[in-house]
Amino acid sequence: MKIRLFKEQDREPVISLWRACGLTRPWNDPDSDISRKLAVQPELFFVGEIESKVVASAMAGYDGHRGSVFYLAVSSEYQNRGFGRLLMQTVEDALKSLGCPKLNIVVRSSNEAVLDFYRHLGYTPDDVVSVGKRLIPDG
Repeated sequence: MKIRLFKEQDREPVISLWRACGLTRPWNDPDSDISRKLAVQPELFFVGEIESKVVASAMAGYDGHRGSVFYLAVSSEYQNRGFGRLLMQTVEDALKSLGCPKLNIVVRSSNEAVLDFYRHLGYTPDDVVSVGKRLIPDG
């Protein structure tokens, strides 16, 4: 798998990937999420491709204090081949190069497979509760 920065022609394949991986929610418009990411730190939006086909993605950010990653996805036909690990290593390296001391990842508590994936990469649960408030409604 080749990892590179997101290009505009990746928009529909990435959205399709996110939908296939069950990452989209009715209250988050994926097209708007991509546009927002392209306006802020587009250099932290990665895709993985095989034979010119988008098969993976990761959208990262760094606020000067902590890093984050969202929309980490690997197409089901390419899972369990180390591509998610490779993509996360790319994200970690990019964040380290910016001086990021810690990466926080939000995972739905019911998603045991993804929690196991991150545990295998050395991530541990933090003793925190994630809270949120919608500032701009999508849709």
